[in-house]
Amino acid sequence: MQNKLHLIIQIPCYNEADTLAQVISSLPTQLPGIDRIETLVIDDGSQDGTSLVARQSGVNYIVRHPRNRGLAAAFQSGLDACLQAGADIIINMDGDGQHPGSHIELLLSPLLQHRADMVIGYRPNESFQHFTFSKKFLEQFGSWVVRRASGTDVPDAVSGFRAFSRDCALRLTVLSNYTYTVETIIQAKHKGLRIAHVPVNMGQAPRKSRLIQNNWRYVWRQGSTILRLYALYEPLRTFMLISSPFVFVGLALIVRFIYFYITGQTGFGRHVQSLIVSGTFIIVGLLIFLIGI
Repeated sequence: MQNKLHLIIQIPCYNEADTLAQVISSLPTQLPGIDRIETLVIDDGSQDGTSLVARQSGVNYIVRHPRNRGLAAAFQSGLDACLQAGADIIINMDGDGQHPGSHIELLLSPLLQHRADMVIGYRPNESFQHFTFSKKFLEQFGSWVVRRASGTDVPDAVSGFRAFSRDCALRLTVLSNYTYTVETIIQAKHKGLRIAHVPVNMGQAPRKSRLIQNNWRYVWRQGSTILRLYALYEPLRTFMLISSPFVFVGLALIVRFIYFYITGQTGFGRHVQSLIVSGTFIIVGLLIFLIGI
């Protein structure tokens, strides 16, 4: 990193006019180790005057999408704009007020100490007390799945309160059109970037999440993202797992035929259908495996 560090705090927003001014006013104007602090708001097609509030609040940059493109696209637009503006470090936080600006210094610490390339502010277990049982279970189970898929120890995979070094931001490309949280963790790990996490006492959002309108739909979307990324970064292992049942069934049918033949329960000309079906399964399995190669 450079001696004089330029920090940009980006805030993806969709109809956050009611809370945005308070969020911006809570941001620090000075931080140890940081020479320049700027703010950037990504207005993702808001219809409530979010851009006007951002301008009145004195943000340095505003990126506006003419229509709502979703959180993942807003996040990526923010990263691109921050990098263009010369940011050395990028903080990402929500515009609904649940991410405390007073904790940005804590979030920056691992980056400034050169211990991480990405830092995630995670919610301790007590922060989930107001969640319903199903939502609490899905949050914790989802984070466990991400840890298994990515080989990391991030306790709160869906937290959007994050800090990125410039090198990390340059190497991340969000492919999902839904959310960036899970994808950036998996990408960062497979690209050799270091990930750290710090506990943050986040506030409760003043409204229901627009991203999680239905728990099971959210699970489906996040699950498909994990599978797609796992296939992208571990293609051989992924397609080997998919091909295994086909090969296993094919081999089982061959063993069944050999057993009948040895025990005299069938002649070679009988149960030929088993051999045809087994050969078909094995060929399909091998073709799937070849896709992975």
